[in-house]
Amino acid sequence: MTARTLLLIRHGESTANVAAAAAEAAGAEVISVEARDPDITLSPLGELQAAALGARLRDALPPDAALFSSPYRRAIQTARFALGEEVPLRLDERLRDRELGILDRLTALGVERRLPLEAERRRWAGKFYYRPPGGEAWTDVALRIRSFLRDLPETRTVVVFAHDAVVSLFLYVLLRMTEGQLAEHLLTHPVANASVTELTGDGAEWTLRAFADDAHLSVAGLPATQHPGEARTDA
Repeated sequence: MTARTLLLIRHGESTANVAAAAAEAAGAEVISVEARDPDITLSPLGELQAAALGARLRDALPPDAALFSSPYRRAIQTARFALGEEVPLRLDERLRDRELGILDRLTALGVERRLPLEAERRRWAGKFYYRPPGGEAWTDVALRIRSFLRDLPETRTVVVFAHDAVVSLFLYVLLRMTEGQLAEHLLTHPVANASVTELTGDGAEWTLRAFADDAHLSVAGLPATQHPGEARTDA
């Protein structure tokens, strides 16, 4: 690949982020969401976070930057609120969030109570390799990312609007992490909503220049949110 700067952006806070936090706090087994995962939208705060992100990006991106997004609505909205409807945005299904299959919409407590055998299988296989029925392992998402990186266009700057698990797995692939290093990274480095992670490459190695930088939210007077989601220790 020829890109020298890669900007990885997590979507702004979503309605499902808010619902999941409420469900976990209430000790509920099911997360109450209004739509399937691809159709989840930004929360009102998420829209403001994405707009604040735009103030930063518009001054930093060169005219020939290649802009990619997950096809999930919350990622597309983040790109549009940040950069406008007129910018050429390429949707790529390989950037979608990890599919949870039978675990979809369940809290950690819900998995333990409703699917105890799956909970035990997940503990046995470990976070990285566990694949829920009908869903994906983290390794499956890593394979998607490797495929995406091989197909990048001839440009020096690439911007990706995606999800926390996807951002973390880009780092796993490009920084050549081990399973253990990724596990430690997930525990200690949450990917904030509407944050920017920057990597630069020299053709052989990649260097992490900034991780989950959300200083633009503070400048705009907005709260930062993390909603770790897929980076939960039990996810």
